[in-house]
Order: sequence, then structure tokens, then C-alpha cells
Amino acid sequence: MDNLTIRPATVADASAIGSLILDLLPYLTAHPQGLGAEKFVANVGIDAQRRYLGQDNFRYHVALQGEQLLGVVAVRDNTHLFHLFIREAHHGKGLGRRLWELARDDAMARGNPGRFTVNSARRATGLYQRLGFVQAGGPVEHDGIVDVPMRWEKDGE
Repeated sequence: MDNLTIRPATVADASAIGSLILDLLPYLTAHPQGLGAEKFVANVGIDAQRRYLGQDNFRYHVALQGEQLLGVVAVRDNTHLFHLFIREAHHGKGLGRRLWELARDDAMARGNPGRFTVNSARRATGLYQRLGFVQAGGPVEHDGIVDVPMRWEKDGE
């Protein structure tokens, strides 16, 4: 990917991050149009991103090509992979892995002992497995989404 910049996100990125996530709703919600997922939508939209970006327990990074946001990664409480979203046109090109590795290494440099959790969208479990995550429970449906709890441990312990 030419001219790719990865940097820490700021509150000014909230609009682009929220828009990117909302564009990916068909991948995230139980119903393709997001029916029944209004609470989830409110928790990932632009206003929510502004709140999260302003909190000390969230660390965000964004990947940009010029001014266009291609992806975002966020870790909450230095242990939970909160966001990993890539613009659809860039799925399968290694950007998700690159962002995960950056976020993982940053968290570990800040004291994470090598254990992470993520609530994967059903359609993203294959990606997380390729990144070394393992399923930690069965799918859980709530608020119009289906989460698959997963965990990652250093050296697959």
C-alpha cells in the first residue's frame, strides 16, 4: 500500500472512524441492515468514538492513505482488542495484521503480559484465528449483533 501512514488517533479522527465502522455494519450485525442493533450502532458511531478517544483507557491507531482512513485499531484497558476495522476495499491485504501487531506490541510495551481478548463478529473469526486468537466460548447474540469471544496469549500458551 503506497503512502500508508499509521499514527495514534485523535478526537479529530472520530468522524472518520465512526463512519468507517458504520459502513461495515453488514459484517457486524445479525441483520444485514442492522435491524435490532440500534444500541450497538450508538456505541460505535461518531459521538461514541469522540467519547472513547477522550478516555485514558483507550489507545487508538489509524491507518491513512493520504487523507482517507483505511483502518483503525483500538485497545481498551491495555488488554481488550476493542476495534479492528478495515475499509472493505482493503480486506485481505494484510492491513488488519499490521494494525493488530502494532496495537499488541504497544500494549505489551505498556505492561500487558501477553494476554488479550476480543469479541469477534461472526464473519471475522477466521481473521482472528489467523492472528493467533482462539475461540473462548460460543457465539453470544445480543442487541442485534453476534459476538464470538476469543483470546490471544503470547506463544499460544
